[in-house]
Amino acid sequence: MADGEWIESYVPARLDRMPWSRWHWLIVVSLGATWILDGLEVTLAGSLGGILTRPETLGLTPTQVGASATFYLAGAVIGALLFGYGTDRLGRKRLFFVTVAVYLIATGLTAFSWSFASYAFFRALTGAGIGGEYAAINSAIDELIPARVRGRVDLMINGSYWIGAALGSAATLVLLDPRRLPIWLGWRFAFGIGATLGLVVIFFRRWIPESPRWLMIHRQNVEAERIVEEVERRFVAHPENLAAHNAPPIQIHTRTHTPWRQI
Repeated sequence: MADGEWIESYVPARLDRMPWSRWHWLIVVSLGATWILDGLEVTLAGSLGGILTRPETLGLTPTQVGASATFYLAGAVIGALLFGYGTDRLGRKRLFFVTVAVYLIATGLTAFSWSFASYAFFRALTGAGIGGEYAAINSAIDELIPARVRGRVDLMINGSYWIGAALGSAATLVLLDPRRLPIWLGWRFAFGIGATLGLVVIFFRRWIPESPRWLMIHRQNVEAERIVEEVERRFVAHPENLAAHNAPPIQIHTRTHTPWRQI
């Protein structure tokens, strides 16, 4: 059951009073890249639709090309539900590594598809990784960014989808040009772009800690306070000045998870 004890915690107040720092930019770049990846994936798949009907590629029918987009969307919905529940149970940090790994592996495997069945399966798996990213990353960003700028940061990060769309469009202009690469090879390289970006994202995420708010709610308030103190000490120019802005503690009813019936 989810029931726990009542505690008082300064974690939310300390996170919200923190001035904008390099640590927040690290969060925006490493976690916000999810939307760039999604924009890249959708644009690549749309641009490659006509190419994949050619016999020297996968030889798909127009119906199968459309169905592959449905598989991607279905995978995203299922991934959001399953990984979202896992995010609540296991923590933000674990899941945002798992979800980007699923995306990276799946989009890499898509480049090696040999039939409609394999292509549709790998697209569904890629969608599951992206859907899981949505659940894990939105949670982490909302919990780590100070409340006074949270709305603007969310808008900025979600708007980065179009950066990915632009990257995908630019990449296909090069990779699908038969004067540069043969058609049978260029579309496979196109999906390799997503896998490469996924590796970069994993590299940056190593420095993102577990969400102190998640730890606080899940009966680990001491660890939550330690993480906040470390961030204040390493990234805030004058942490001694933060004491003047203390807010009262918040009362929290701790729990292990949020039951489905409550949702």
